[in-house]
Amino acid sequence: MAADYPDIDIAPYIDHALLTPTATPEQVVQWCEQAYRFNFAAVCIYPTYVKQAAELLQGKKPKVCTVIGFPTGATTSAVKLYEAQEAVENGATELDVVLNLGWLKVGKTEEVHREIAEICEETGQTVKVILETSLLTDAEKRLATEICMDAGAAFLKTNTGWNGGATVADVRLLKEVVRERIGIKASGGIRTHEQALDLILAGATRLGTSRGIDLIRQRDNLEKGE
Repeated sequence: MAADYPDIDIAPYIDHALLTPTATPEQVVQWCEQAYRFNFAAVCIYPTYVKQAAELLQGKKPKVCTVIGFPTGATTSAVKLYEAQEAVENGATELDVVLNLGWLKVGKTEEVHREIAEICEETGQTVKVILETSLLTDAEKRLATEICMDAGAAFLKTNTGWNGGATVADVRLLKEVVRERIGIKASGGIRTHEQALDLILAGATRLGTSRGIDLIRQRDNLEKGE
């Protein structure tokens, strides 16, 4: 471990993501095995693979997370709710829901609140709202944070990874507004162990990444002095 960093095990922070359009059932098996082996918090997969992941991880610690309204957030509220309910029926216990950015941009705050609140209430599961911070002003990030907290979200997630990635500055901003009332998931573009630690120290309580294994290997190499 580098001298400038505390001894933090990043593994329990990681949502092991498999969100490439070409993801296969064989890869889902691999991701679930890795999540269990390395003590990751969750696997994050597309809704079509939720049932498979839930069966593979039954009785095991990693949670089954899926994405709703991904990656744009522009599907209708009814479709998002149905997608969320079906995912829960299939075994998902965490839902990463993309915020309707267009609504937020034009001030339709009641619609944004209603959509998130309905998903939270009707599913009863952990909802992480994806803000796509790289597309928002700081004022919009703060507004979205307040709306989502009031609607019942358990986490705020920085990015989908499709329009930029997590930054320390954004995590700090979210932490300032959240004040530890809900979690913060930093996601998108996390490629190094050092970057992961920086995001945790800034306030992230989860890390969404497809490179979890690489990050663990980097940590192990640092501990060996390589």
